[in-house]
Amino acid sequence: MPHGMSWFNFLPFYENMEKATTVFGMNGRTWYAHEHIGVQHIFGAFFVFLLLTVMAVVAYRKVANASEAIVPDAQLTTRTFVEIMVGTIYAMMSDIMGPKAAKFFLPLIGTCAFFILVSNAMGLVPGFLPPTDKLNTTIVLGVIIFLVTHIYGVKEHGIAYFKHFFGPIIKWYALPLMLLMLVIELISHFVRPLSLAMRLMANIVADHAVVAVFFAMVPFLVPVPMMLLGVMVVVVQTLVFCLLSTVYISMAIAHEEH
Repeated sequence: MPHGMSWFNFLPFYENMEKATTVFGMNGRTWYAHEHIGVQHIFGAFFVFLLLTVMAVVAYRKVANASEAIVPDAQLTTRTFVEIMVGTIYAMMSDIMGPKAAKFFLPLIGTCAFFILVSNAMGLVPGFLPPTDKLNTTIVLGVIIFLVTHIYGVKEHGIAYFKHFFGPIIKWYALPLMLLMLVIELISHFVRPLSLAMRLMANIVADHAVVAVFFAMVPFLVPVPMMLLGVMVVVVQTLVFCLLSTVYISMAIAHEEH
């Protein structure tokens, strides 16, 4: 398929939705790269949502009966895949923030992990575009983590949560240094969602572009090593996003030891 096209282009209402992105005289282009916004990432994200919904229903039916769910499946199935994913994510989170907090935030980080993993993997399937190759998608994920981090930071510590933005609070004569620390901390925290979004988007765009180039040059055998490398990128970028998100939340809710 030509660059920027996928199976979603054949939907009867695709062109109407594409035209709807041309607003305010911007010709549907983004401010950050003068790139056409399009609706591919919207269809892709919705498709991932449907896939994950089906996976969740299938996995739930397998474990709904506790007596039958004791014995695991002998091969890789939807249920075992979900169990491996959830177990791996929980183990990683538990090592960082402790079992109690990991159990509480598992639905959030786990949902991000499943969505990002499946979205990234779509780029390895001919005829599909990964929704995570658009900043419009990844910035939403980053903003959600940003909001959760500070909302639960305040919930855990109260208004005292904002004290750490000033660094060590000493005496009045350290006020200039404390104000400098405040500026640095604010920049650091506001850059986090953008960093999460840009890192994920840039790696998926690069990986998808490399695979597409090799497919265009030699569609048989030669692209296989690049696709294997792409599988590693898909997994690693999912892990990096979830790992950093867990660290950010853990730092916000952690209590100082005296």
